[in-house]
Amino acid sequence: MKIPEITIQQLLEAGVHLGHKTLRWNPKMKKYIFGKKDSIHIIDLTQTLELTQLALQKVYKTISENGKILFISTKKQASDAIAELGKSTGQYYVNYRWLGGMLTNWGTISNSIKKLKKITKDLSSENRGFTKKELLKMSSQKDKLERSLGGISEMKKTPDLVFIIDTNYESLAIKESIKLGIPIIAVLDTNSDPEGIDFPIPGNDDARRSIDLYCNLIKSTIAEANKNILNNTEDEKIDKSKITNNLKKIEDTEKNKSLN
Repeated sequence: MKIPEITIQQLLEAGVHLGHKTLRWNPKMKKYIFGKKDSIHIIDLTQTLELTQLALQKVYKTISENGKILFISTKKQASDAIAELGKSTGQYYVNYRWLGGMLTNWGTISNSIKKLKKITKDLSSENRGFTKKELLKMSSQKDKLERSLGGISEMKKTPDLVFIIDTNYESLAIKESIKLGIPIIAVLDTNSDPEGIDFPIPGNDDARRSIDLYCNLIKSTIAEANKNILNNTEDEKIDKSKITNNLKKIEDTEKNKSLN
């Protein structure tokens, strides 16, 4: 298993250690806090380093076993990065708004996705036969559905893993994931609730540099896992050809025996 190398220096440079003001903390995060400076909690990066590596190992294992990951963050600072991460890795993402039941009421969500696909098809059709007013309405509906469901439009079943930035924003997604037994990786700031998070990453969940670091580490991990899958596939092809050649040799030997 090959995951990206990461150092405490990288975490420091990205501002991962900077928590919220001490007045805004969640006492459940106490074990991840190193201390405080100028009324701001400082996160213990030795723990962050170790826990990040564990989270990346889980990402690697999930992808290696052909699992799918759902990336979730609807906060402004992370929404673009989450969408880019999902698109570039071929995984799913929600970056605009979490609709209640996105995981636990998949039937209703599936119908909305079908509606999105139908409207998209109708708008791209040459012989549309719709009035200008109807087209404007359909276009508006498409944009609205695309924002909420575009990142999960190809999702056929519940994901094998979810990754969340800012648990306070995504409490509903966490509840649904827990209910369905989906493992959760989450970045936990000093004002976060770590309850129910399987793979916590203590760190700043507001700074763009921190968010970019988390996303880049996951992207690199997925790339390595996919590379491993390709290598294994190539090895299997080689093994199959060896087996085929060996079988042919055996058959030829048996034929020669019978002729003699």
